[in-house]
Amino acid sequence: MGFTRVMVMLIRFTKLVWSGVRKLGVWGGNAPNTVNSHLMGSQRVGHGIYKSHCICSGNNGIVVVTVDTTACLPGRKKERNLVASLSSIMGNGCFIVLMVFQEPVSVALSALNLAFQFHGWVSFFILIYYKLPLTPSKKTYYEYTGLWNIYGILSMNSWFWSAVFHSRDVELTEKLHCSSAVALLGFSLILAIQRAFSVRNEASRVMVSTPVIAFVTTHILYLNCYNLDYGLNIKVCVAMGVAQLLIWAVWAGVTHHPSWSKLWVAVVGGGLVMLLEIYDFPPYHGFVDSHALWHATTIPLTYLWWSFAKDDAEFRTSSFLKKAK
Repeated sequence: MGFTRVMVMLIRFTKLVWSGVRKLGVWGGNAPNTVNSHLMGSQRVGHGIYKSHCICSGNNGIVVVTVDTTACLPGRKKERNLVASLSSIMGNGCFIVLMVFQEPVSVALSALNLAFQFHGWVSFFILIYYKLPLTPSKKTYYEYTGLWNIYGILSMNSWFWSAVFHSRDVELTEKLHCSSAVALLGFSLILAIQRAFSVRNEASRVMVSTPVIAFVTTHILYLNCYNLDYGLNIKVCVAMGVAQLLIWAVWAGVTHHPSWSKLWVAVVGGGLVMLLEIYDFPPYHGFVDSHALWHATTIPLTYLWWSFAKDDAEFRTSSFLKKAK
């Protein structure tokens, strides 16, 4: 009964995510933008479907802001000038820049996620190589050690570039941020498939991994060399994210893994926080928007995820040793 309820929840969540992506209007053709404005000594950054440059002028205590805006629409660009009052520009959609950080809260939370990923990976490494028994050839009994090690490295790489991107939003940092996130999601999908279907043979692993690697590589090359299509990237990331969440959820329910509860919490939590990336809201007091909140919620999920990885390593190692006796 519990498994059925979870599956119903996952189906409803998938429909909700799909409808959310469609509501992005231009299929997400809205690229992140940077609004550079020097308003009485402060700088603010905005996100949305426009790339804007703000120019301030005025006297007698009245400030007028001219915003030169480029609307990023699929297949074409429209430019228009908007004249707005200071209050409208200082309102929703802008971030207060702190020192050199355009989005200080997102930078701090990205760094914290990086620290948690590093802690989780190191604790997993110590468990595998120093606490659990090794084979006579000094290899681990856990068949997925290499996959988790690569996952840890890609995760830390992704959060590093996330912190850099939110510090200074330029074309290079945006491409590195998007590329590292896509690479992480693609490899996470490979990890989910191989663990859920118990793919241990080297040839089978290559057959499973090659199509995903080819797709992810092609997508990254498209973003970097042809068109940094934010909408397409959103669709690709959501598709890979939902796919691996469904795989993990079904596998946990079918196999009754000893740590199935941790896995389900991580899966359901990961699905819910994904909505923060889709259903956006403007920054609160110029600091915390939905993306920053998403960074915050991934921290406990990261701890839980690595806890499951360590439990799975212990479970598989003990099972192998019992069979060997």
